[in-house]
Amino acid sequence: MTTLSPENSLSARLSASFILVKRKPPIDKTEWDGFFDENGQLAKSRDFICVNILERGLHPFVRTEAWKFLTGYYSWQSSRDERLTVDSTKRKNYEALCQMYEKIQPLLENLHRNFTETRNNIIHDIQKLYDKDPLGNVLIDKKRLEKILLLSYVCNTQAEYQQGFHEMVMLFQLMVEHEHEIFWLFQFFLQKIEHSCVINIGVGKNLDMLNNLINFLDPVLCWWPTACCGWCVSRSFRRAWPAMTSSWPATPWLTLMPMS
Repeated sequence: MTTLSPENSLSARLSASFILVKRKPPIDKTEWDGFFDENGQLAKSRDFICVNILERGLHPFVRTEAWKFLTGYYSWQSSRDERLTVDSTKRKNYEALCQMYEKIQPLLENLHRNFTETRNNIIHDIQKLYDKDPLGNVLIDKKRLEKILLLSYVCNTQAEYQQGFHEMVMLFQLMVEHEHEIFWLFQFFLQKIEHSCVINIGVGKNLDMLNNLINFLDPVLCWWPTACCGWCVSRSFRRAWPAMTSSWPATPWLTLMPMS
Protein backbone atom coordinates (compact mmCIF):
# COMPACT_ATOMS: atom_id res chain seq x y z
CA MET A 1 0.00 0.00 0.00
CA THR A 2 1.42 3.39 -1.01
CA THR A 3 1.53 6.02 1.75
CA LEU A 4 1.75 9.77 1.42
CA SER A 5 5.08 11.14 2.57
CA PRO A 6 5.10 14.37 4.62
CA GLU A 7 6.36 16.21 1.52
CA ASN A 8 3.54 14.90 -0.67
CA SER A 9 0.97 15.51 2.08
CA LEU A 10 2.03 19.15 2.22
CA SER A 11 1.98 19.30 -1.57
CA ALA A 12 -1.57 17.94 -1.56
CA ARG A 13 -2.72 20.57 0.93
CA LEU A 14 -1.09 23.41 -1.04
CA SER A 15 -2.42 22.11 -4.35
CA ALA A 16 -5.94 21.81 -2.96
CA SER A 17 -5.85 25.47 -1.95
CA PHE A 18 -4.94 26.41 -5.55
CA ILE A 19 -7.93 24.46 -6.85
CA LEU A 20 -10.43 26.01 -4.45
CA VAL A 21 -9.45 29.69 -4.70
CA LYS A 22 -10.57 31.95 -7.55
CA ARG A 23 -7.96 31.89 -10.32
CA LYS A 24 -6.29 34.95 -11.79
CA PRO A 25 -6.30 35.51 -15.58
CA PRO A 26 -4.10 33.02 -17.48
CA ILE A 27 -0.59 33.96 -18.58
CA ASP A 28 -0.85 35.66 -21.98
CA LYS A 29 1.73 36.13 -24.72
CA THR A 30 2.92 39.54 -23.50
CA GLU A 31 3.52 38.32 -19.96
CA TRP A 32 5.17 35.11 -21.18
CA ASP A 33 7.62 37.03 -23.38
CA GLY A 34 8.47 39.17 -20.35
CA PHE A 35 9.83 36.08 -18.58
CA PHE A 36 12.82 36.05 -21.01
CA ASP A 37 15.75 38.41 -21.65
CA GLU A 38 17.04 39.63 -25.02
CA ASN A 39 18.89 36.32 -25.60
CA GLY A 40 15.80 34.25 -24.98
CA GLN A 41 16.99 33.00 -21.60
CA LEU A 42 14.77 32.99 -18.53
CA ALA A 43 14.88 36.24 -16.59
CA LYS A 44 12.57 34.75 -13.94
CA SER A 45 13.16 31.62 -11.92
CA ARG A 46 11.69 28.32 -13.04
CA ASP A 47 9.82 28.01 -9.73
CA PHE A 48 8.23 31.43 -10.19
CA ILE A 49 6.98 30.52 -13.66
CA CYS A 50 5.75 27.07 -12.64
CA VAL A 51 3.83 28.38 -9.64
CA ASN A 52 2.15 30.99 -11.86
CA ILE A 53 1.22 28.30 -14.40
CA LEU A 54 -0.10 26.13 -11.60
CA GLU A 55 -2.22 28.91 -10.14
CA ARG A 56 -3.38 30.65 -13.34
CA GLY A 57 -2.99 28.41 -16.37
CA LEU A 58 -1.85 29.39 -19.87
CA HIS A 59 -3.48 31.37 -22.64
CA PRO A 60 -3.88 29.24 -25.80
CA PHE A 61 -1.35 31.42 -27.67
CA VAL A 62 1.30 30.56 -25.05
CA ARG A 63 0.75 26.81 -24.74
CA THR A 64 2.81 25.78 -27.78
CA GLU A 65 6.06 27.17 -26.41
CA ALA A 66 5.33 26.78 -22.71
CA TRP A 67 4.58 23.09 -23.02
CA LYS A 68 7.97 22.48 -24.56
CA PHE A 69 9.51 23.76 -21.33
CA LEU A 70 7.03 21.96 -19.08
CA THR A 71 7.58 18.55 -20.66
CA GLY A 72 11.37 18.84 -20.89
CA TYR A 73 11.51 19.23 -24.67
CA TYR A 74 13.35 22.51 -23.98
CA SER A 75 15.73 23.04 -21.09
CA TRP A 76 14.76 25.85 -18.72
CA GLN A 77 18.35 27.09 -18.99
CA SER A 78 18.39 27.24 -22.80
CA SER A 79 18.80 30.33 -24.95
CA ARG A 80 16.81 31.11 -28.10
CA ASP A 81 19.62 29.85 -30.35
CA GLU A 82 20.00 26.66 -28.31
CA ARG A 83 16.29 25.96 -28.69
CA LEU A 84 16.58 26.31 -32.46
CA THR A 85 19.33 23.70 -32.35
CA VAL A 86 17.15 21.42 -30.22
CA ASP A 87 14.32 21.69 -32.74
CA SER A 88 16.65 20.80 -35.60
CA THR A 89 18.08 17.82 -33.72
CA LYS A 90 14.65 16.55 -32.72
CA ARG A 91 13.46 16.77 -36.33
CA LYS A 92 16.46 14.80 -37.62
CA ASN A 93 16.08 12.17 -34.90
CA TYR A 94 12.41 11.77 -35.71
CA GLU A 95 13.13 11.38 -39.41
CA ALA A 96 15.69 8.68 -38.59
CA LEU A 97 13.11 6.83 -36.48
CA CYS A 98 10.59 7.02 -39.32
CA GLN A 99 13.11 5.56 -41.76
CA MET A 100 13.91 2.75 -39.34
CA TYR A 101 10.22 2.02 -38.87
CA GLU A 102 9.59 1.84 -42.62
CA LYS A 103 12.35 -0.76 -42.96
CA ILE A 104 11.10 -3.05 -40.19
CA GLN A 105 7.35 -2.60 -40.73
CA PRO A 106 7.01 -5.64 -43.08
CA LEU A 107 8.80 -7.78 -40.50
CA LEU A 108 6.50 -6.55 -37.74
CA GLU A 109 3.41 -7.24 -39.83
CA ASN A 110 4.48 -10.79 -40.69
CA LEU A 111 6.04 -12.00 -37.44
CA HIS A 112 4.48 -10.03 -34.59
CA ARG A 113 0.82 -10.63 -33.94
CA ASN A 114 0.76 -7.95 -31.24
CA PHE A 115 1.74 -5.33 -33.80
CA THR A 116 -1.24 -6.10 -36.02
CA GLU A 117 -3.61 -6.15 -33.06
CA THR A 118 -2.24 -2.88 -31.72
CA ARG A 119 -2.48 -1.21 -35.12
CA ASN A 120 -6.12 -2.29 -35.40
CA ASN A 121 -6.81 -0.93 -31.91
CA ILE A 122 -5.19 2.39 -32.80
CA ILE A 123 -7.20 2.69 -36.02
CA HIS A 124 -10.40 1.82 -34.16
CA ASP A 125 -9.73 4.41 -31.44
CA ILE A 126 -8.82 7.14 -33.93
CA GLN A 127 -11.96 6.57 -36.00
CA LYS A 128 -14.06 7.38 -32.94
CA LEU A 129 -12.51 10.84 -32.64
CA TYR A 130 -14.61 13.78 -33.77
CA ASP A 131 -12.20 15.63 -36.03
CA LYS A 132 -14.19 18.72 -37.09
CA ASP A 133 -15.05 22.07 -35.55
CA PRO A 134 -18.64 23.41 -35.34
CA LEU A 135 -18.30 24.82 -38.89
CA GLY A 136 -17.29 21.44 -40.32
CA ASN A 137 -13.61 22.28 -40.81
CA VAL A 138 -11.26 19.32 -40.35
CA LEU A 139 -8.98 19.88 -37.37
CA ILE A 140 -7.21 16.53 -37.03
CA ASP A 141 -5.07 14.62 -39.51
CA LYS A 142 -6.02 11.06 -38.55
CA LYS A 143 -3.43 9.43 -40.79
CA ARG A 144 -0.65 11.44 -39.16
CA LEU A 145 -2.09 10.60 -35.75
CA GLU A 146 -2.01 6.90 -36.63
CA LYS A 147 1.58 7.14 -37.84
CA ILE A 148 2.78 8.85 -34.65
CA LEU A 149 0.98 6.39 -32.37
CA LEU A 150 2.38 3.37 -34.23
CA LEU A 151 5.89 4.81 -34.13
CA SER A 152 5.52 5.51 -30.43
CA TYR A 153 4.31 1.93 -29.86
CA VAL A 154 7.34 0.50 -31.66
CA CYS A 155 9.91 2.82 -30.07
CA ASN A 156 8.56 3.12 -26.52
CA THR A 157 8.50 -0.49 -25.35
CA GLN A 158 7.75 0.52 -21.77
CA ALA A 159 4.55 2.44 -22.49
CA GLU A 160 3.53 0.56 -25.69
CA TYR A 161 -0.01 1.67 -26.62
CA GLN A 162 -2.71 2.33 -24.05
CA GLN A 163 -6.31 3.19 -24.76
CA GLY A 164 -6.58 6.96 -24.48
CA PHE A 165 -3.15 7.69 -25.97
CA HIS A 166 -4.90 8.74 -29.19
CA GLU A 167 -6.66 11.56 -27.32
CA MET A 168 -3.44 12.75 -25.71
CA VAL A 169 -1.56 12.84 -29.01
CA MET A 170 -4.55 14.54 -30.64
CA LEU A 171 -4.23 17.42 -28.17
CA PHE A 172 -0.54 17.80 -28.99
CA GLN A 173 -1.43 17.75 -32.69
CA LEU A 174 -3.85 20.62 -32.11
CA MET A 175 -1.20 22.48 -30.14
CA VAL A 176 1.89 22.30 -32.39
CA GLU A 177 2.46 22.33 -36.13
CA HIS A 178 5.19 19.83 -36.96
CA GLU A 179 5.05 16.05 -36.76
CA HIS A 180 8.33 15.68 -34.90
CA GLU A 181 7.14 18.13 -32.26
CA ILE A 182 3.98 16.06 -31.64
CA PHE A 183 5.96 12.85 -31.28
CA TRP A 184 8.63 14.17 -28.93
CA LEU A 185 6.22 16.18 -26.78
CA PHE A 186 4.24 13.00 -26.19
CA GLN A 187 7.38 11.01 -25.31
CA PHE A 188 8.63 13.67 -22.90
CA PHE A 189 5.16 13.96 -21.38
CA LEU A 190 5.01 10.23 -20.62
CA GLN A 191 8.40 10.48 -18.91
CA LYS A 192 7.34 13.58 -17.00
CA ILE A 193 4.32 11.91 -15.45
CA GLU A 194 6.35 8.75 -14.78
CA HIS A 195 4.10 6.67 -17.06
CA SER A 196 1.21 7.17 -14.63
CA CYS A 197 -1.31 6.36 -17.37
CA VAL A 198 0.27 3.00 -18.25
CA ILE A 199 -1.79 0.07 -16.91
CA ASN A 200 1.06 -2.13 -15.67
CA ILE A 201 3.23 0.73 -14.37
CA GLY A 202 1.44 3.68 -12.84
CA VAL A 203 -2.33 3.13 -12.69
CA GLY A 204 -2.28 0.75 -9.72
CA LYS A 205 0.09 3.05 -7.85
CA ASN A 206 -2.20 6.00 -8.55
CA LEU A 207 -5.25 4.14 -7.22
CA ASP A 208 -3.40 3.28 -4.00
CA MET A 209 -2.28 6.87 -3.63
CA LEU A 210 -5.81 8.15 -4.33
CA ASN A 211 -7.21 5.86 -1.63
CA ASN A 212 -4.67 7.20 0.89
CA LEU A 213 -5.31 10.76 -0.21
CA ILE A 214 -9.07 10.41 0.26
CA ASN A 215 -8.48 8.85 3.66
CA PHE A 216 -6.19 11.77 4.54
CA LEU A 217 -8.43 14.60 3.29
CA ASP A 218 -11.94 13.16 3.71
CA PRO A 219 -12.20 9.76 5.45
CA VAL A 220 -15.98 9.66 4.89
CA LEU A 221 -15.39 9.04 1.19
CA CYS A 222 -13.16 6.01 1.75
CA TRP A 223 -15.99 3.63 0.89
CA TRP A 224 -15.76 4.61 -2.81
CA PRO A 225 -15.31 1.57 -5.06
CA THR A 226 -11.89 1.21 -6.65
CA ALA A 227 -13.45 1.17 -10.13
CA CYS A 228 -15.01 4.56 -9.49
CA CYS A 229 -11.63 5.92 -8.38
CA GLY A 230 -10.04 4.63 -11.57
CA TRP A 231 -12.66 6.39 -13.67
CA CYS A 232 -12.06 9.64 -11.80
CA VAL A 233 -8.29 9.38 -12.35
CA SER A 234 -8.69 8.82 -16.09
CA ARG A 235 -11.20 11.67 -16.49
CA SER A 236 -9.31 14.19 -14.37
CA PHE A 237 -6.03 13.40 -16.16
CA ARG A 238 -7.09 15.52 -19.14
CA ARG A 239 -7.86 18.53 -16.93
CA ALA A 240 -4.56 18.64 -15.06
CA TRP A 241 -1.83 18.68 -17.73
CA PRO A 242 -0.18 22.04 -16.95
CA ALA A 243 -0.45 21.43 -13.22
CA MET A 244 1.10 17.97 -13.43
CA THR A 245 4.12 19.26 -15.33
CA SER A 246 4.77 22.21 -13.04
CA SER A 247 7.21 22.11 -10.13
CA TRP A 248 4.93 19.95 -7.96
CA PRO A 249 5.28 16.13 -8.11
CA ALA A 250 3.36 14.82 -11.10
CA THR A 251 1.86 11.67 -9.60
CA PRO A 252 0.29 13.34 -6.51
CA TRP A 253 -1.26 15.91 -8.86
CA LEU A 254 -2.82 13.19 -10.96
CA THR A 255 -4.48 11.69 -7.92
CA LEU A 256 -5.45 15.03 -6.36
CA MET A 257 -7.69 16.09 -9.24
CA PRO A 258 -10.37 13.39 -8.68
CA MET A 259 -10.52 14.48 -5.02
CA SER A 260 -11.42 18.02 -6.11
